[in-house]
Amino acid sequence: MKIVFMGTPEFAAYSLEKVYDKYGISAIFTKADRRNMRNNKVKYSQVKEFGLNKDIPVYQPENINNDEIFEILKSINPDIIVVVAYGKIIPKKIIDLPKYGIINVHASLLPKYRGASPIQSAIINGDKVTGVTIMYIEEGLDEGDMILKREVIIDETDNFMSLHDKLKIVGADTLLEALENIFKGNLNIIKQNHNEATFVKPIKKEDTQIKWDDTVDNLFNLIRGIDPFPGAYSILNDKIFKIHSVEKINENYKGSIGEIVDIIKNKGPIVKVNNGALLLTRVKPENKKILTGQDIINGNYIKIGDIFN
Repeated sequence: MKIVFMGTPEFAAYSLEKVYDKYGISAIFTKADRRNMRNNKVKYSQVKEFGLNKDIPVYQPENINNDEIFEILKSINPDIIVVVAYGKIIPKKIIDLPKYGIINVHASLLPKYRGASPIQSAIINGDKVTGVTIMYIEEGLDEGDMILKREVIIDETDNFMSLHDKLKIVGADTLLEALENIFKGNLNIIKQNHNEATFVKPIKKEDTQIKWDDTVDNLFNLIRGIDPFPGAYSILNDKIFKIHSVEKINENYKGSIGEIVDIIKNKGPIVKVNNGALLLTRVKPENKKILTGQDIINGNYIKIGDIFN
């Protein structure tokens, strides 16, 4: 069975390893290398590293929609193409190429959260359940018929990374199950209800600035939904503070919205918000490492009366 794998980040690498162990991989397509802005060094993706270590041919086209790439895929003659967080739109001529089509691992329960940030969006919106969907790729964004779906519980202690890790495991296991069903012809295809579809865009910097006049629950979910990356931030004394984790405080303090109104000993500072307050438990001051709430106080980075913008 010839399988071509397309993907880039860690989420994809986990599925790649599982598929390789069971079926082997004929070729890998991943995004082009990027240079680290701080030291100008090239860092390979985990998908590329895996391919190089296993002597699998690795291709990194800037544009997958060209004749050269199509001819390469045609020469490989894959039975199926597996896509996991590749980040590129697959053209129809490639979609139509493999015998069993192209399938994708999407980190939501489709048709909810089609698009680029389904994991973050599930937490930010306060969902209690999310999951993965194995689907066929069609020309429309995440519109393909569904092969399998698996639910994953979102705990209140989850942040983006912990939920990401849950979903990558469930995604890989469900992908293997889907591949087995496809090869055996044992499928129960479900069409998506496009009327129920919701779409999520990539998280941009302007989406990550904390608006302290929002509610306790909304701010709590935003902060954990983008922790550790890209991270929610606020500005104090013209310095950027990344707020990585908080605890909800159901108490109404006097003071201004965004003001440090109290300090809990051995825990950290408390910020007044719309309908309560938040205890800052992990904070990264500008040009510093991530500190605990108590270290923030001990280091005199924040004091009572300071107000975040």
